Amino acid sequence: MKLTHAPNPVIGQHWVNVLAAAGIECELHNRYLTGALGEIPADQCAPELWLVDERDEALARRVLATAQSGPAPGTPPWKCHACGETLEPQFTACWRCGTLREAD
Repeated sequence: MKLTHAPNPVIGQHWVNVLAAAGIECELHNRYLTGALGEIPADQCAPELWLVDERDEALARRVLATAQSGPAPGTPPWKCHACGETLEPQFTACWRCGTLREAD
C-alpha cells in the first residue's frame, strides 16, 4: 500500500530508515525516476514509500509526523550515559561512542 511521496530519494530513504527503526517494513519505489523528468510527468517521478503490511499505516503516519517535527521547542540537550558527551536533543545516538539515547 502506498503511504506517501517523498520530496527526493535521500529523504525517502531516510524515512524508510526511520520506519525500519520503529519495526515497520516499507519499500522506496521510483528512486531513480527523477532522471526521466520531462519524459514522464513530474507527479509520476516522485519517490514513493510503500508499506509491506497495510495494517502499519496509522503507526507509520505517526512515526513520520514525529520524525518530521523534530524535538519539541525548548527540549534540553542530553548526556550520553556511556561516555558523558552532551548532545543536542535531535540526536538519538551519541556521535562519540554510538550509544543510543535512553528513553526518558
